[in-house]
Amino acid sequence: MARALKDIKQSITESFINKEVVVNLYGLEAGKSFEDQFSLVSFENIFFDVIAYAIYVLELLFDQHNVEITEKLRNQKRGRTSWYRYMALQYQQGFTLIADADRFDNTGQTLEQIQDSKIIKNASVADGDVPGTIVVKIAGEKDNELAPISDQEVLGVQSYFEEIKFAGNRIRVVNFPPDILYLDYDIYIDPLVLDQNGVSFKTGKKPVEDVIQDFKRNFSFDGELVLEDLDNLLQQVDGVKIAHRKLVRSSFIVPELQDYAEPQEVEVKTVLESGYFTTPDFNGISYVV
Repeated sequence: MARALKDIKQSITESFINKEVVVNLYGLEAGKSFEDQFSLVSFENIFFDVIAYAIYVLELLFDQHNVEITEKLRNQKRGRTSWYRYMALQYQQGFTLIADADRFDNTGQTLEQIQDSKIIKNASVADGDVPGTIVVKIAGEKDNELAPISDQEVLGVQSYFEEIKFAGNRIRVVNFPPDILYLDYDIYIDPLVLDQNGVSFKTGKKPVEDVIQDFKRNFSFDGELVLEDLDNLLQQVDGVKIAHRKLVRSSFIVPELQDYAEPQEVEVKTVLESGYFTTPDFNGISYVV
């Protein structure tokens, strides 16, 4: 794990001032630190800053390399849920699989065409309740937001998994519209920063609504939705004194009805049926002076 930049520099400077030849050359005093004996604009300080930063960047690169290698090794273990998720993200609409392989034939295609064909933008995979069943939740993208793919595209995804799956596995593809989150908050504001409609005097934007949108975009697909995480983000908005959560409800699609279920209260946390969510409006956000 990469060390902090200051720790790297400290290790360099401590080693430097403890060398006998350096002590004699500079006339250094025992017990004093590097910073006590070299100014910020000295050649030595600037030089060690450069060296420390180079080492810091190198350690970050090594960390990233380890993460990528670990992820690749994990995804190469065929048949695991992580492998199925990786393969879901590799699906290419309109392309054919290479015979007896789980790779698409991209001969003569540009990188842009290949990327455009990858219509699944996020996915999660878990074992189903029935032994041998694997549940693959997927989502495409529309207007830079997660959204379900079309029924025709789902047929292609299902056919793809039938080709690459392990014998004995049954794949269930979940391609639901987003769960709907209804938010009711009282936002107590500083009237010097925000007006009664939540508009910032500095930017002309509604920072509370922006934070909710960011929370939605950054939500980990098929992760656990913890309301306190949203509370904390709202509490940090410039001009918000108190973010009082009154009621949060969620509703998910019922496949048999092809409609959303009656909204249910979320008290602390929940796992979303579709894997992601949307907020239909901000009518439940009230600003209180």
